[in-house]
Parts: sequence; structure tokens; C-alpha cells
Amino acid sequence: MKKITKKRGLALAVALVMVLGLCACGSGQQAGEATETKLELTESEKGSKVNEDFSLNVNTNRASDYAKNELVLPVEGIGRGISTSVKAKDKYKIVVMTRNSTNPYMIGMWAGGAQAGKDMGLEVQTLAPSNQDNIDEQLTIMESLIDQNVDGFVIHPSDSKGIQPMIDAANEKGIPVVAIGTAPDTGAFMRTGVDYYETGYLVTKELCEAAGGKGKAIILEGPAGVQNMEERKAGIEDAIAEYPDMEIVASQTANCKRNEGMQVMENLLAREGVADELSIVSCCNDEMAIGAVQALKAQNIKGVLVGGADASKDASQAVKDGDLYVTYNTDPYGSTYLAVTYLVQYLNDKTLPEEYFIPFPSERHNPLITKDNVQDYIDNYRWFE
Repeated sequence: MKKITKKRGLALAVALVMVLGLCACGSGQQAGEATETKLELTESEKGSKVNEDFSLNVNTNRASDYAKNELVLPVEGIGRGISTSVKAKDKYKIVVMTRNSTNPYMIGMWAGGAQAGKDMGLEVQTLAPSNQDNIDEQLTIMESLIDQNVDGFVIHPSDSKGIQPMIDAANEKGIPVVAIGTAPDTGAFMRTGVDYYETGYLVTKELCEAAGGKGKAIILEGPAGVQNMEERKAGIEDAIAEYPDMEIVASQTANCKRNEGMQVMENLLAREGVADELSIVSCCNDEMAIGAVQALKAQNIKGVLVGGADASKDASQAVKDGDLYVTYNTDPYGSTYLAVTYLVQYLNDKTLPEEYFIPFPSERHNPLITKDNVQDYIDNYRWFE
């Protein structure tokens, strides 16, 4: 896959911030053409450690450079090629609970969890609320399973604050909970999945460079107030801010859905002056990005570069077809597999993760997907079937 790095200046300036109340979904050149400066990490930038009492763990919205690039993982490979030598010492029961059962990312989480169970010799149950994205139903599901004394959870909750009562309940029983995507404010055993700020920043940096650093930009946001989507939007905004000749003319949610992405984009393009000099559309996930592409095609608007995140099957094909300029491999399959692996290590012998937030995939996995490496990604690193 194409080697992708990034400027460290901005990323190290924002560094690693620990928060008690987070608000929650060029030119073909490589993103790292600028000289990379390797700075010594301060203590705060080395990442937060995991407490033996999980209730003391506080969520952080950034992963350390050490966790992204140097920390030794208990797995090999990414996507459908991920594997581990870890084996369960007992027939543990781990539950993977997603916020819905329809989004390609959530389906990828289910598949990765199921494969982890097969490889390590334990039971992995996959669940989602029947009312999609319903936090109340997620709470009911967790409460029932906690009463059944399951051994661990991997969760992608609809609401970081709304899920907190069941995180507290799990901790009272000593049940570890790994958060992917949206993390609770406190109490998770660990957090994995991608660094969402990083995904928004790198994708948008690629778009801005390809557009020559000029023109107008549209942002299609995830659901308002959802933590991981707010993190990604912040990365998008910070990347655009580095280009004085680029202007954000609209930033609006399309709720991570393809049809809403198309509708919102159509409405934005109908506003006076929005389509003039439009050069990039940066979206908080692939589904909205594909919807934006459809809207641009319907109005025969050419030359606008669109970026998303997840590197789903449809998005990968859109990159291959030249419709989508760039996406980011968030690998829900691999990140869920990794989460189950960390849980099994803990259940086996109380081994704690080296840091609280261990992103996967990360910079070391060359996650940007463009026309230059999309076929290699599809052939060797994809997370979808």
C-alpha cells in the first residue's frame, strides 16, 4: 500500500487531551511530502495508562504517537488477513454490540468479532438494537447481559453519555468493556478503532493538496453531538484551516447515510454561490461521500474532489472508478478482532493493555486509499467480503 505520513506540527500542537466530558459518528502525491519532524514526546503525549480499576479510566480523544506507530500489537495484519497467536484459556462469552445492524461499518464489526471467536476458541455474540441507533435499547441489552455475567463487551454505543450507566454497572461486576468509535466518558477497559481526528485530518489534507490549496469546501458531518463524528469533523476543519485560500461555505449533517448525503448535497448546491469555485467535499463517512458524488453527478458538476472514511466495498469501487478521490481504511473488522484479543488476554491472566487508547488501524498501516493503491487494498487489506 502507498506510504502515507503527515505533518506533525498541527497534530502535536493539539496533542493528547484528556477530557471528562467529551461531546459525544493534490495532485496524487503522497500526503507526507512535507518533511516530517520527529519530536520527543512529553509525558502527557505518551498516552494514558490503564487502571486496574476500570472505573478510574478517563476517555481521551487522541491516541499517542507511540500507540499509533511503536506499540507492539497482539495481532498480525489488518482487514480479513488479521490473525493472532492468543488463545482463550476458557470458554469465555464476549458480546459485540453495535449501534445498528445496517451500516457497513457495523456489519464489519460483527464479522471481525465472529472471526476472533473462532480463532481464539471462545463464544462471541453479536447484537444491535432492533430500533437502529437506539441508546435506550442498547442499555436494555447490556443490562440483561450483565445480569447473565458475560465475560466482556466490545461496544459501539449510540451515545457516549447515555451508555454510561451500563459501563458503571459492568465495572461493578468486574466486566471489562472495550469501546470502539464512540467511547464513554469514564470506565472503559480501553478504547480502540481509529483516531477519528486523524482520519478527518489526513483525508482532508489529501483533498486540499489535490485541489491546489484553493477553492471552496463543503463538510458533510455525522450526527450532531456524536463524539467520534465531532472528533472527525474537528480534524477536517483543522486541515482546511491550514490553507488560507480555501473557504468552508457549508457544514451540515447528513447523519452518515447515503440518501441523506445526496439530499443535503443537492440542497447545498442549490444555494446561490455554493457551487461556484467548489473544489472539495470532505465527508465524515463513505456513505455520505457516495451520496455527495451522486448529487454532483446528477447536476453534471465536474472537478469537485470528494473524500470519505471507512474504505467500504462501495467506496473502494467508487475510488477505483474515479468518482471518490480518497477514503480512509477504518477496518472495523480488524479493530473488533483486536478488541476481542485484548479482552482474551485480560481474561486469561489479567494482562492490561499498554495504553488506554490503542488506535487500529493507524499511521503504520498506511490507511489512505486513493486510485494509486485501491486495487492493492482490495486484493490484500480489505475488511469487507
